[in-house]
Amino acid sequence: MSPGFAAPVVATAGSADPSAPLIVLLHGRGSHEKEILSLADHLPAHFAYAAVRAPIAAGGGYAWFANRGIGRPIAESLRATMDWFTGWLATVAPAGRPVVLVGFSGGAAFAGGLILDEPSRYAGAAILYGTLPFDAGVPTTPARLTGLPVLVAQGEHDTVIPRELLDRTWDYLLGESGAPAVARRDPVGHGLAAPAVQTLAEWLQDHLDRPAGRRPAGAQRTAAPGQRRDPAVAGE
Repeated sequence: MSPGFAAPVVATAGSADPSAPLIVLLHGRGSHEKEILSLADHLPAHFAYAAVRAPIAAGGGYAWFANRGIGRPIAESLRATMDWFTGWLATVAPAGRPVVLVGFSGGAAFAGGLILDEPSRYAGAAILYGTLPFDAGVPTTPARLTGLPVLVAQGEHDTVIPRELLDRTWDYLLGESGAPAVARRDPVGHGLAAPAVQTLAEWLQDHLDRPAGRRPAGAQRTAAPGQRRDPAVAGE
């Protein structure tokens, strides 16, 4: 583990099979692992879920990095916490075990940093109601995520994450990143819409259970109105 950080606190759900695909749930800023773990109740039960507590105390909860503004990590802080996280991941998911990151808000930025830093390590990532960590020491070059399945979900009325960062994330992931992306925007604010959760469940099955090349039925860019605010996704 990286100096200065305690060993990760992890809450688990789903399959106990050490070879089952591992879905790592990353909470928002000011939240904690037990909140995001409740998202697993709405996802396929035969996968393994691990909700990790971020290492930095913040706002009555925890954060993945120090920032210079919402959605803008300080590069040195992001580097330190990514190294801490990948050290833990190596102990629970040796090479060959599929790992998918699912991050909400600040956890989405952290997930984005991880896949941009080492795209070949992961089987996919869901960037939910958050931004990629642009200008924070990880590459956002063209074709960086070629072949890596990505799900993007955003709220049209999100006033927490700066709109310029949401738009930049959307454009990069659906464009020059090279990722095979599924994306949706729902008429909600900074909280998961129920159709987005359904799309997430279908997307996980699509990429971990089904033959390559198929897309989940929920793959779309917009959805019917209806907001679901889950304690699992509290925090920025």
